[in-house]
Amino acid sequence: MSSLQSTDLSIRISNKNVCDKLNLDIQPGQVWGILGRNGVGKTTLLHTLAGLRNADSGSILLDQKNINELNRKQIAKKLGLLLQQSEESFPSSVIDTVLTGRHPHIGNWSWESKDDLAIAKNALEIVDMTDMAERSIEHLSGGEKQRVAIASLIAQSPDIYLLDEPNSHLDLKHQLQLLQYFSEHASQKNSATIMTLHDINLAQQYCTHLILLFGEGSVCIGETNKLLNETSLSELYQYPLHKTITKHGTVFIPQKPDL
Repeated sequence: MSSLQSTDLSIRISNKNVCDKLNLDIQPGQVWGILGRNGVGKTTLLHTLAGLRNADSGSILLDQKNINELNRKQIAKKLGLLLQQSEESFPSSVIDTVLTGRHPHIGNWSWESKDDLAIAKNALEIVDMTDMAERSIEHLSGGEKQRVAIASLIAQSPDIYLLDEPNSHLDLKHQLQLLQYFSEHASQKNSATIMTLHDINLAQQYCTHLILLFGEGSVCIGETNKLLNETSLSELYQYPLHKTITKHGTVFIPQKPDL
């Protein structure tokens, strides 16, 4: 199974530091969450780890090989990226769209096999869209399109999933179902997931490790149960949060401002 590491990774965008000399070691079985305020660089960090943009300094290793020395097909066999927004270039059915996830595994002049079709159908079942397989992408809601994009990624069958706001447009049921899927897939199939999230409590529930982006290059990484506390979260979001114990576990909620 694949691993992803960064060594002394420094990223800047628009004269703003995202991270300075960040050292990551993403191993199979782990689920990493990236947390931070809007505009702090969560998506930029994810895209850099995917090899879509160059870092200012440092290196990224995918299976001990520099990601900049691999072609996109080699990368796609091991690493899959869910973009925050995707647009269909032409009208297509749901099943045909999901089948595009199999392209890294298909020869240049080959067609999808029965096995590829079976994998795509299984991916649709995972995202609860089996009955929409023949529907046109054009006629789907935002949440349905997001589930198709996730199904395409699942059909790609990478070892490492990079998810940019996977909960975007999804109702609560599908948010929880899909986060549970990636959590179980990591532990049972020895895959790894790195995802940007806005919900602290979902990160606490489903992530084994966290990357906290404070801004100006300041980053904290580590195990979720060691990083999530009132002090670090209040600093991260520049707003006071406090921890509450409920019968379902610990949750973090914002404090009401003094009037």
